[in-house]
Amino acid sequence: MSTDNKNEKAITAAGNPAKPTGEAGEQMLARMNESHGPLTAWGLSHFTWRGDETVLDIGCGGGANLKRMSSHVTTGHLTGVDYSETSVQTSRQTNEEAIKAGKMDVSQGSVEKLPFTDDSFDKITTVESFYFWPDPPENLKEVSRILKKGGTFLLIAEIYERPDLSPATRENIKHYNLYNPTPETFEDIFRNAGFTAVKLHIEPKEGWICVEGTK
Repeated sequence: MSTDNKNEKAITAAGNPAKPTGEAGEQMLARMNESHGPLTAWGLSHFTWRGDETVLDIGCGGGANLKRMSSHVTTGHLTGVDYSETSVQTSRQTNEEAIKAGKMDVSQGSVEKLPFTDDSFDKITTVESFYFWPDPPENLKEVSRILKKGGTFLLIAEIYERPDLSPATRENIKHYNLYNPTPETFEDIFRNAGFTAVKLHIEPKEGWICVEGTK
């Protein structure tokens, strides 16, 4: 393993990807803001934008996904939520101008009980956070609850359960106790949560997955 990879692994372990904390958490979020760019861009390509949507990003991390989506939202509003205080602070710094303009807000909260009323959002996303949700099949029902009828939720992730996962990836799944279902299980839990239409998008070269649920 190279020195850079060792350093990244050490920062990730100290920063705690499940709930980023402290200086190591800030360093990890900064790296993720950059490294998740291609994944996020690919996932968001499955949205069609009008510009007036109300949008929520769950597990907003360092705020890069919110910033990317804000370029598509002209008269609408964006909201970020994360249960890590460090992530909330970093997201606010990343999107300082949009927040000052009243176009965006970022708050602390858990996917177990999202602090929003029923049918609040046209679009909802989560990028690389679903693995860490406390009870993903149940938590999806919360996402469905706050999504408007006809609205769309995109779950964007680098990996899903499949035979060709590397030993290092499987070790990370075990070490961090990640929830990593098969595409078929993704479809089942989305439908059970109240999404009436589910599409699975898999990027052929990188193996990324985007689960698109419509209410």
